[in-house]
Amino acid sequence: MTKFLEKAFTEAAKLPTREQDVLAAFLLEELASEKKWDKQFASSQDELANLAREAIGEFKAGKTRSML
Repeated sequence: MTKFLEKAFTEAAKLPTREQDVLAAFLLEELASEKKWDKQFASSQDELANLAREAIGEFKAGKTRSML
Protein backbone atom coordinates (compact mmCIF):
# COMPACT_ATOMS: atom_id res chain seq x y z
CA MET A 1 0.00 0.00 0.00
CA THR A 2 1.31 3.45 -0.83
CA LYS A 3 1.84 6.04 1.88
CA PHE A 4 -0.78 8.26 0.23
CA LEU A 5 -3.43 5.53 0.29
CA GLU A 6 -2.47 4.62 3.83
CA LYS A 7 -2.96 8.27 4.85
CA ALA A 8 -6.39 8.31 3.17
CA PHE A 9 -7.46 5.17 5.04
CA THR A 10 -6.13 6.56 8.32
CA GLU A 11 -8.24 9.69 7.85
CA ALA A 12 -11.26 7.66 6.74
CA ALA A 13 -10.97 5.56 9.89
CA LYS A 14 -11.66 8.73 11.92
CA LEU A 15 -15.08 9.15 10.28
CA PRO A 16 -18.29 7.93 11.92
CA THR A 17 -19.17 4.33 11.07
CA ARG A 18 -21.97 5.27 8.66
CA GLU A 19 -19.69 7.61 6.68
CA GLN A 20 -17.00 4.92 6.57
CA ASP A 21 -19.54 2.51 5.10
CA VAL A 22 -20.64 5.06 2.50
CA LEU A 23 -17.02 5.70 1.53
CA ALA A 24 -16.28 1.99 1.37
CA ALA A 25 -19.30 1.37 -0.85
CA PHE A 26 -18.24 4.20 -3.14
CA LEU A 27 -14.68 2.88 -3.43
CA LEU A 28 -15.83 -0.68 -4.11
CA GLU A 29 -18.26 0.53 -6.78
CA GLU A 30 -15.53 2.60 -8.44
CA LEU A 31 -13.10 -0.33 -8.44
CA ALA A 32 -15.74 -2.62 -9.94
CA SER A 33 -16.56 -0.01 -12.57
CA GLU A 34 -12.89 0.34 -13.51
CA LYS A 35 -12.58 -3.43 -13.92
CA LYS A 36 -15.69 -3.47 -16.09
CA TRP A 37 -14.38 -0.67 -18.36
CA ASP A 38 -10.95 -2.30 -18.61
CA LYS A 39 -12.56 -5.57 -19.67
CA GLN A 40 -14.82 -3.86 -22.21
CA PHE A 41 -11.96 -1.90 -23.75
CA ALA A 42 -9.74 -4.96 -23.86
CA SER A 43 -12.40 -6.97 -25.66
CA SER A 44 -13.18 -4.19 -28.16
CA GLN A 45 -9.69 -3.49 -29.52
CA ASP A 46 -10.42 -5.06 -32.91
CA GLU A 47 -13.62 -3.08 -33.29
CA LEU A 48 -11.88 0.16 -32.24
CA ALA A 49 -9.05 -0.50 -34.71
CA ASN A 50 -11.60 -1.04 -37.51
CA LEU A 51 -13.36 2.21 -36.61
CA ALA A 52 -10.02 4.04 -36.60
CA ARG A 53 -9.12 2.66 -40.05
CA GLU A 54 -12.53 3.70 -41.34
CA ALA A 55 -12.12 7.22 -39.93
CA ILE A 56 -8.64 7.57 -41.45
CA GLY A 57 -9.97 6.38 -44.80
CA GLU A 58 -12.77 8.93 -44.69
CA PHE A 59 -10.29 11.66 -43.77
CA LYS A 60 -7.96 10.73 -46.63
CA ALA A 61 -10.92 10.64 -49.03
CA GLY A 62 -11.89 14.17 -48.01
CA LYS A 63 -15.18 13.05 -46.46
CA THR A 64 -14.55 14.83 -43.16
CA ARG A 65 -14.47 18.43 -42.05
CA SER A 66 -12.87 20.30 -39.17
CA MET A 67 -15.05 20.93 -36.15
CA LEU A 68 -12.96 23.91 -35.04
